Formats: sequence, C-alpha cells, structure tokens
Amino acid sequence: MAKEEMLEFEGVVDEVLPDARCRVILDNGHEVVAYTSGRMKKNRIRILAGDRVTIEMTPYDLTKGRINFRHKDARSAPPSAGAGGPPGGGQRRR
Repeated sequence: MAKEEMLEFEGVVDEVLPDARCRVILDNGHEVVAYTSGRMKKNRIRILAGDRVTIEMTPYDLTKGRINFRHKDARSAPPSAGAGGPPGGGQRRR
C-alpha cells in the first residue's frame, strides 16, 4: 500500500516555541504547531516570528506539521559584499 501524500500549506510564523517548534497561522486561518525539518537544522536556517513558511502536514493529524521552507523577503536580505569590510573583501591578517 502506498504512503499518503503530504499536504503542503503556506503560512506565517506567529510564535517561536522551545525545541525548534513554531506556532504557524496558515493562510486559511488554521493554527498549527510545526517543527523545523532536519535539512533546515543542518543548514542552520533560523526562523523568526513573522517569517513566511511552507509546511507539510499528514492528512491524519491536521494540528501538527513540519516546516520545510522559509520564504525570502526584503527584510532578511544579507548585506552587500562591498559595504563595511576591509579593502580586498577578505579577512584581516594579524
């Protein structure tokens, strides 16, 4: 028998909870407690309140999910490479 398909939803992180969990408000208005996927932990992707995320849920329990993607937005853009560093862009030698 084949596995059930995972349901994907988008939402906004409402609250960051201990143990790599977050309370997410989905676009359809439901509230879900979701944990960070292992790939996101491995790559040290941090999630803050207000971030837009994509979560996967099993059809058996629609109150829990797994965050598998954090959408990029303008406020989380990294600073440009040429600003504020030593000339040459590398690390300073001592």
